[in-house]
Amino acid sequence: MKNKYKTLGILGGGQLGRMFCQSAQAMGFAVCVLDPANLEDSPAASIADIHIQADYEDIQALDYMADICMAISIEFENVPASTLEYLNNKNCFIAPNSYAVSIAQDRVKEKSFFQSLNLSVAPFYIIDTLEDINNLDIDENFFPAILKTSTLGYDGKGQLNINSFSDLKSKWQSLNQVKCILEKRINILNEISVILARDKFGNIANYPIGQNIHKDGILFSSTVPSSNTPTNISETAYECAKKIAIGIDYIGVLCIEFFVVEGEKLYINEIAPRPHNSGHYTQNACITSQFEQQARILAGFPLGSTKQHTPVVLINILGDSWYKNSEDAIEPDWSKFLQYNGVQLHLYGKNIAKKGRKMGHINCLADTIKQAQNIANNIENLL
Repeated sequence: MKNKYKTLGILGGGQLGRMFCQSAQAMGFAVCVLDPANLEDSPAASIADIHIQADYEDIQALDYMADICMAISIEFENVPASTLEYLNNKNCFIAPNSYAVSIAQDRVKEKSFFQSLNLSVAPFYIIDTLEDINNLDIDENFFPAILKTSTLGYDGKGQLNINSFSDLKSKWQSLNQVKCILEKRINILNEISVILARDKFGNIANYPIGQNIHKDGILFSSTVPSSNTPTNISETAYECAKKIAIGIDYIGVLCIEFFVVEGEKLYINEIAPRPHNSGHYTQNACITSQFEQQARILAGFPLGSTKQHTPVVLINILGDSWYKNSEDAIEPDWSKFLQYNGVQLHLYGKNIAKKGRKMGHINCLADTIKQAQNIANNIENLL
């Protein structure tokens, strides 16, 4: 059995868990991954020291994990909050807590929580039943809008565009009539995200704000520092993020996504109670990556410096690149990408490339943000 006081646990076996493993192992920790997937289909489990293949609500598996781990975190927010509560009752240090995760799992709870803190969100309605739709007192000026499932939505999944009220009923029914929010589509100037770390003593460290571009609901790129984000917007975003973290007594790495709209106003889009895709730039451009920060927090170590030392543009690699020139999946020639100075390639160890599936990312680093953007443009053409 691994030494309990040198073993960290992670619930979930995707790429975020894999990158956590790499950082924690570099610090001398063993990592235990609990994931329902088998070893070949689990990027994190394939490099973990211990793999528990079990459901997230398997009591025997959770008991074993609690016995061998000094602390446990999550790599995606759809781990049942009840699982975290169970592990917490086993006197295992859990970060983040089940309350924070339960809010992030439900858009209705999330929006209501933001409003309870007097934070701005895009106008929305709650759709739970057909009667809710029939009783909506809504102006056509509310449209176009987006219908989002309250739970289990990510990377654009569980979201449909609604152009008029007449579209609403059929679109809601196509989502299996589950609880949704109908959110007004707003004119967005920029999308930005704050990545912060908060330890069990309440200390908070913020990473530099990134400007994000999404395509088809999936993050395409993040540019850091963001040249289009004024200082007052950044300061407001940091204050909102701090308010949220304290409001849910958050411990761990947290991402808050914002929309910047006309009048230098911020709307909060959503939170992610874990390291985030838009924070992958920290692996090469900051003194402490978001994954090392996650390991530090679990181990009870002081927070690391979040100082950025190099301008960077992050670009996601999707499975579409495997099908660029063929109907069959052909892995890109990475030597063509790595010919550019400052390019750092991160692949996730996924065996099957699918269109729309995140397969890796590239960090483009340079002396100036303009130079980093030029490199990123070349990378984008190759992808």
